[in-house]
Amino acid sequence: MAQQHEVSRFGHVDPEGLPPDLAERIGAIAEKSGFVPNVFRALGKRPAELRAFLDYHDALMEPAADAGGLSKAERELVVVATSGANNCTYCVVAHGAILRIRYRDPEIADRVATNPYAVELSVRERAIVDLALLVARQSESLDEADLDAARDAGLTDDEIWDVGAITALFSMSNRLAHLTALRPNPEFFLMGRTPRS
Repeated sequence: MAQQHEVSRFGHVDPEGLPPDLAERIGAIAEKSGFVPNVFRALGKRPAELRAFLDYHDALMEPAADAGGLSKAERELVVVATSGANNCTYCVVAHGAILRIRYRDPEIADRVATNPYAVELSVRERAIVDLALLVARQSESLDEADLDAARDAGLTDDEIWDVGAITALFSMSNRLAHLTALRPNPEFFLMGRTPRS
């Protein structure tokens, strides 16, 4: 029988055990969400990697207001489609919660993660999901026709880059979650499904 663990098969570090800059960053996230997401506790075992992950994550998922590109909801759509394609429970659960909140739809994340080809989406959202799935599953087959299809659906080249970069980052994150057997925080499961009290 596999050994059960609370966060990661390699252990974890709570924010107070992190270098001060990381403790401050993770503390701000915990204050906003009400808990410390387990991914940060697991990656805290390797502070330099956690710092790099946070920097790249924030550059892709929290761009400056005037940066343009995909909306925050569309960025989460990419993450959930990618994580579903890669069978990553942690990222589907954690980012599914954010997607439900951003879309104000309690079902969208489950539908995108489990059957992304059949879920009802707008033309633009369909292009985003299809491109993310292609990059996640068969990036070597990507060609100009695929990019033209995304452009025809209204995506700019910067938005196409967003889809590709977010898919690439979260494909890496999905694999780390598999390696570490990262467990989703219980709080994620109900977020965006029930009205806030």
